Amino acid sequence: MSLTHIQISNAKPKEKAYKLADADALYLVVRPSGAKVWRMNYRYLDRQKTLYFGSWPDVGIASARELRDEARKKLIAGLDPAAEKKVARITQKIAQDNTFKAIAEEWLVKIEREERAPVTLRKVRWLLDIAEPMIGSRPISKLTAQEILAVLRKVEANGRYESARRMRSVISRVFRYAIATARADRDLAADLRGALITPKVKHHAAITAPKDVGALLRAIDGYTGHELTAVALRLTPHLFVRPGELRQAEWAEIDYDDAVWSIPAEKMKMRRSLCVPLSRQVLAMLEELRALTGHGKYLFPSFRTPRRCMSENTVSAALRRLGYSREEMTAHGFRATAATLLNQMGMWHPDAIERQLAHLDANATRRVYTRGEYWDERVRMMQHWSDYLDELRDGAQILRPAFGKSATSTA
Repeated sequence: MSLTHIQISNAKPKEKAYKLADADALYLVVRPSGAKVWRMNYRYLDRQKTLYFGSWPDVGIASARELRDEARKKLIAGLDPAAEKKVARITQKIAQDNTFKAIAEEWLVKIEREERAPVTLRKVRWLLDIAEPMIGSRPISKLTAQEILAVLRKVEANGRYESARRMRSVISRVFRYAIATARADRDLAADLRGALITPKVKHHAAITAPKDVGALLRAIDGYTGHELTAVALRLTPHLFVRPGELRQAEWAEIDYDDAVWSIPAEKMKMRRSLCVPLSRQVLAMLEELRALTGHGKYLFPSFRTPRRCMSENTVSAALRRLGYSREEMTAHGFRATAATLLNQMGMWHPDAIERQLAHLDANATRRVYTRGEYWDERVRMMQHWSDYLDELRDGAQILRPAFGKSATSTA
């Protein structure tokens, strides 16, 4: 007969452990200490085995019978219940150890060894630090799309739509790493692409009218702040590299003989090295700068320590000091200035301009056919660009070509 709650409650300990049978091989062992534990005997591959289901009353009669029935189903399927229980226990322990935070830390070490840019690593860590309080302690295999969405919604609630979008991408990359290392089955963050608010694209403010560019260059020449900042301001429009690439420039990267600045791939946004032809004007400015910082590593060292480069906001702050607001001009905006005016000239191949801007063509086939990178044309273009900037600064008259019906032809 099956056991009852009263029978189990009334069972008293004896000098030796004894059994109270239930049904279908399930029984309760009453130990001398008074503890009562559920067990089940079975045979597997001609071997007698015992399965432990837990202690009464933590595991009640109904629960013990359910566990017995599950074990019997496994036996019918040809599985060893004890071995399956051990595997489940190990799997659960691995899942508890493989939290989102632990896997994210592993992935961070990986991308750091791949020499990702320091600024990229800082941004990734910042985003993961925001997510960690909500999902960091959760086993990655147990996370749900709803939990991840809750993290992203919290960021969105503060109006940081772009940060939420980037966080989804970072979490997705952690999931892909977990999948590659056999600790997750699918990328849940990928399912949330359409759930987030798409931020309106904000282009960097830039001055593109030749007359206004000339006025800006004259203002730059009149800058009275720190001399390193003054040189950085003057170099920026001539080189039109990204602000981070200029401030991290090292003297070892400058080749005076060939008049070229070679920026290594690890410093570039697209992880592709870039060679910048140096015009006569740029070389003259570099000579001026060399007298100030040529003894150190960086062209533009930090004002506090030569071991670090200049702050990322230095050039933009100088523009503000000159009276140009964020809505008028930014340090990054000099790239748009150059792109606009060089294309308007009609003298240069668009691919040469794009390559000098270090833009990566999305079309892989086109990238194969532009391996020549238009180097000779870029050398001529960069010298012409510096000459053009000098003309604008000096207030030279800029002649615009006439197109369409209003154009007059000459024989």
